Amino acid sequence: MVDLYIQGGGFMHPILVMWIFGLAIGIAKLILLFRAGVNTRKFMASCRSALKDSGINGALEVCENTRGPVAAIMHAGLSRAKDGVDSAEKAITNAGSIEMAFLERGMIWLGFIIVVAPLLGFTGTVWGMIEAFEAIKEANDISPAVVAGGISKALLTTLFGLIVAMTVQLFYNLATARIDKLIIDMEESSAELVDTLIDLQSAR
Repeated sequence: MVDLYIQGGGFMHPILVMWIFGLAIGIAKLILLFRAGVNTRKFMASCRSALKDSGINGALEVCENTRGPVAAIMHAGLSRAKDGVDSAEKAITNAGSIEMAFLERGMIWLGFIIVVAPLLGFTGTVWGMIEAFEAIKEANDISPAVVAGGISKALLTTLFGLIVAMTVQLFYNLATARIDKLIIDMEESSAELVDTLIDLQSAR
């Protein structure tokens, strides 16, 4: 593998750097996203129980002791629940937008690497072909031995560029799926909280 990397020429260095950054961002992103998840049903049951038994302050305490975006938007809604259901719903919407932005942070760099790594590989391919034709011109000979080096370099840069793109694409897809799951949990939890607040308001 190291020999192939060396044979690929100068374009292999930025491709390797992109691969390292892509793996680092992808792994860190997945760790963050999986740590942000909670058992939504269990959490909502705890919130409803605390809300009925101890009021808003009890439910807020449950949210403060729970990590993740679901707990964050619930905390925002409960903090404004005393001002009415409409205020709580607006606070949930605002907090949801902020949490979604946090969840999607860093994804743009994964997308950038997915696009640029193959382009670097193709650029290396073009450069390798140019070197092959220059070798033909200097040797005034079109034998395979003359052009093999340039063509080999061209194929290697394309290969490694595509490998980087496919690897980072895997992390991108896993992160996207996890973000979608968290967003669904946030939407379901916020709707359930609003319904619970409406029920409590009606019971008064």
